[in-house]
Amino acid sequence: MFHAEKIKNECVRWIRDFFEENGKGCNAVVGISGGKDSSIVAALCVEALGKDRVIGVLMPCGEQHDIDMAKLLVTHLDIKHYIVNIKDAVEGLTAAVPFPLSEQSRTNLPSRIRMTTLYAVAQSHNGRVANTCNLSEDWVGYSTRYGDSAGDFSPCSNLTVAEMKQIGRLLGLPDVLVDKVPIDGLCGKTDEENLGFTYAELDRYIRTGEIDDPEKKALIDKKHKANLFKLQLMPSFQPEIEY
Repeated sequence: MFHAEKIKNECVRWIRDFFEENGKGCNAVVGISGGKDSSIVAALCVEALGKDRVIGVLMPCGEQHDIDMAKLLVTHLDIKHYIVNIKDAVEGLTAAVPFPLSEQSRTNLPSRIRMTTLYAVAQSHNGRVANTCNLSEDWVGYSTRYGDSAGDFSPCSNLTVAEMKQIGRLLGLPDVLVDKVPIDGLCGKTDEENLGFTYAELDRYIRTGEIDDPEKKALIDKKHKANLFKLQLMPSFQPEIEY
């Protein structure tokens, strides 16, 4: 049994405690994509801190087909927000690099520029940047290192997609945001098309260890093992120094 209301209330208290200890009076800065994760994190921050201390940042890269969902969220929560189009920054950096970027570099570049944008907003508005990743995505490395995987505090990184949806409903978010088909916003495909399995299958496997398709189990295990480094601190050399 997942006790959504209990977990939601504990998460709200955790956010308040974080800000008491790491920036009393600071604002929460949340990148708003129009998907469920950023919507739920923003709503949790509003409940924890009040709407006047939450700033949403919408960051289309040129034209964003679902930006109306992001606008719906900031209107629903009635939070201050900025729209920063990152297209020129992405194209400028791409043009400045003296060699053709690899496909993976081109795919991940917007995510890293978005995180740079969030920190620019946060440092100009006495803010702390919210990480909006969830456990399901993190489990299989479905995030960009130093992109959407970064942040100052992470309310939902230990909650699965299914669990987040339950919390989203408790927070009173519009169903269209909670149930929106997740798209990474980078390559144009849905998350599940990219991953090769559904979030329902992944969530069940994470929480119970059960999965019906052995090929999907092998794929999940492979992705999890290969991407564990994203969840760990940067390795650092520890010299033995004697004086």
